[in-house]
Amino acid sequence: MSAAICLLSEEHFLCSICLDVFTTPVTIPCGHNFCKSCITENWRINRKGQCPVCKKLFGTRPELHVNTFISELAAQFRQSAAKKASEVAKPGEVPCDVCTGIKLKARKSCLVCLASYCEAHLERHWTVSGLKTHELTEPLGNLEDRMCAQHNELLELFCKTDQMCVCQCCTESDHKSHDVVPLKAECEGKKSELGKTEAELQRMIQERQLKTQELRQSAKLHKEAADREAADGVGVFTALTQCVETGLTELTEQITKAQEATAKRAEDFIKELDQEIAELMRRNAEVKQLARSDDHLHFLQRFSSLNVSLPGIDWSRISLRPPSYEGTVARAVAQLKGTLGKGTEKLLGAELERVQRYAEDVAFDPDTAHPKLILSDDGRQVNHSDVERSLPDSPERFSYCVIVLGKQSFSSGRFYYEVEVKGKTKWDLGVVSESANRKGKITSSPEAGYWTLQLRNGNEYVALTDPDVVLSLKSQPQKVGVFVDYEEGLVSFYNVDAADIIYSFTGCSFTEKLHPFFSPCFNDGGCNSAPLRISVVHKTD
Repeated sequence: MSAAICLLSEEHFLCSICLDVFTTPVTIPCGHNFCKSCITENWRINRKGQCPVCKKLFGTRPELHVNTFISELAAQFRQSAAKKASEVAKPGEVPCDVCTGIKLKARKSCLVCLASYCEAHLERHWTVSGLKTHELTEPLGNLEDRMCAQHNELLELFCKTDQMCVCQCCTESDHKSHDVVPLKAECEGKKSELGKTEAELQRMIQERQLKTQELRQSAKLHKEAADREAADGVGVFTALTQCVETGLTELTEQITKAQEATAKRAEDFIKELDQEIAELMRRNAEVKQLARSDDHLHFLQRFSSLNVSLPGIDWSRISLRPPSYEGTVARAVAQLKGTLGKGTEKLLGAELERVQRYAEDVAFDPDTAHPKLILSDDGRQVNHSDVERSLPDSPERFSYCVIVLGKQSFSSGRFYYEVEVKGKTKWDLGVVSESANRKGKITSSPEAGYWTLQLRNGNEYVALTDPDVVLSLKSQPQKVGVFVDYEEGLVSFYNVDAADIIYSFTGCSFTEKLHPFFSPCFNDGGCNSAPLRISVVHKTD
């Protein structure tokens, strides 16, 4: 049946009314075929039984019965057409090189024939003995690229010496005596290498995925920390703003009350003056009336009553003294300054508590200590001695300056430590990069890898920044805190007891490990004999 269908074209299975493949085909007495629904609708509209093709008229409309033979053929044709449509080569797919007209999709490519074949045209490679030996592969485009441009032969070998594909003729000319292997053998070797590459790529992907998760988590934590910090700042500054507004309100009320008291006094004076004016105007009217009287008896009797003394207040001595506002604003500002000072102290205290969360357990590294420095057994106290010990001059040890570093190093994140400096007239504290110079005389500056603060002469505090910055402190620190934010490039020094910041190095660029830095300086004949002590930091939750 399939063979028969292949010999028939699509027009044999088309209804002449709907021009589509038959659906429920019926045959009328004249021999023509139609879809049952098409001929039924045609006869209903025309109201007579007539063949739409040959125009033969039927006296009585024929009874319609499905032509099962044509119905089966139409169904098989429909399936065959659908299958053929699915096998047509689409853009990007390899077409059959033998098909004419509509190109079907290639199923295989022959590396000997250098052609691609659809399923029908591939049949000879399965049945003809001479073609059975040809090497077939998945459909490939541009098969001409597999030919040697010089010899027009198939590229079926690989020259390991020159790392290129060659044909058999190439091995007898340009690649003679070279290490040549079949393409398949080289591919298998390369595939094993590809497996290693794939494993390495997978490892790199996983490594970067983990790093992505780490960065996302870190960004989340940083945002949460920033939100907390912003919330704390909003709370503090809101309170300070309220203090300012309260101070302004109280100042305004004080000035308003003084002004209202003055206005009340002026109003009382005016009221009293109005009463005296009314009385005087009444007497003035009586005087005018009496002066016009011709009754001598009445005149003399009234004259004595009008001659009573007038009101005795001397208004020339009365004046409205304005209230004194002198010092009112100054007193309000002084009061506000005190309130703001307390708020600032709270803010600085909160900041110190925040950095203390990053406290690290720091101890001195004896391998870095200058020979004249004496370290305690627990590695937390250091002072200067006039006697120089005999110690190996290792690369880590300071040879000229009396310095010792912390044993711990930090190359990321934040860290904090505290040092007791009570009783000292000189000291140096801070952090230093791992590769900074430790031999000979040292100039301490960020450019040299030193971020340090120093005390000299008991009260001269200097940040060694090149040029140095002389600092003015409200109180002399007894304990100094050192905080470092590696990524932010920040080194800050705190007066722990006063919860006040002393100085900050900002915008630093750290590229290597940082070590805590300590120098008790020379004891100056006992004047500076007090030690430096690393304190235990009491963290607050």
